[in-house]
Amino acid sequence: MIVDLHAHYHPRAYEQALARFPGPARRAGFSGGTSPVTDDAAHVEARLRMMEDAGVGVQVLSPAAGWAPYAEDEATSIDAARIVNDATAALASRMPDRFKALVSLPLPHADAALREMARGLDELGMAGVNIHCSVLGRPVVDSAFLPVYEELNRRHAVVLFHPTGNGALSPLVNDFGLGGAVGTSLEDTLVAMHLIARRIPSVFPNITFVVPHLGGPIAMLLQRLDNQFSMKSRELPEPPSVTARRFYYDTVGHGSHAALLCAWKAFGAEHLVPGSDFPVLLSYETYRRTFEWIREVGLPGEDVELILEKNAARVLGGA
Repeated sequence: MIVDLHAHYHPRAYEQALARFPGPARRAGFSGGTSPVTDDAAHVEARLRMMEDAGVGVQVLSPAAGWAPYAEDEATSIDAARIVNDATAALASRMPDRFKALVSLPLPHADAALREMARGLDELGMAGVNIHCSVLGRPVVDSAFLPVYEELNRRHAVVLFHPTGNGALSPLVNDFGLGGAVGTSLEDTLVAMHLIARRIPSVFPNITFVVPHLGGPIAMLLQRLDNQFSMKSRELPEPPSVTARRFYYDTVGHGSHAALLCAWKAFGAEHLVPGSDFPVLLSYETYRRTFEWIREVGLPGEDVELILEKNAARVLGGA
């Protein structure tokens, strides 16, 4: 059974809550609002049919890029986080054999995030936590967020990161319209490197970190990191390549055999987990194809089985 660790879900009430956030008007969802990403009955039924066709037993649900409940106003952020968590947990509770849910946190408000984490994990029975790769322009390893990591560590929690969709705040990305094509992958690599640079995995060793999209280009950079971001110069407890191999990476790779082979060689099959970015790739391929191509890359059969059938269940444990 495939457990899709990276699938998006945007209940209508949450869309309405985010529409009240300050800033530019939010676009009408994926494919102009036609993709099955909301809690409309027809959308949920379409999602279930696609899961059945793709051999996906369970989707683990969280918000997509640009849909995090992050706002400078604390009350606004808390309200949005509660809405998305209540609605997502409700679907998972209604269909526990098909869906699990990740807690969205009302960042950058650490105390509120701790309260919502406890509510989501303890009261709503959610399976882990979702954090986007930056928080209103601040890195996720900002010292203000250390209490969040302390609690995640105490709970032995699973954390899935996701790009914010801000093009790594670079005009060299955004001014050229490269946010989706390049920016998200840069965010993936940067969040992994921010964790390594601030020694988060060594200080909080009980957290299971999942980085999306095969980790972006980090798989190609491990030796370079060991040379140019060295233990000695950065006072790291181990080479960056060793820490990077402690993370898990989902298989969202737009069907690229080269990207998957690189990640498999860099991280090992044991650290790759199924992901779809649902419904983003539906604009380019069927949901079934999002997993089917992994069997065609030429990896050993036992490694394909680990990636598609075993690793995600192990990462989630008894969740």
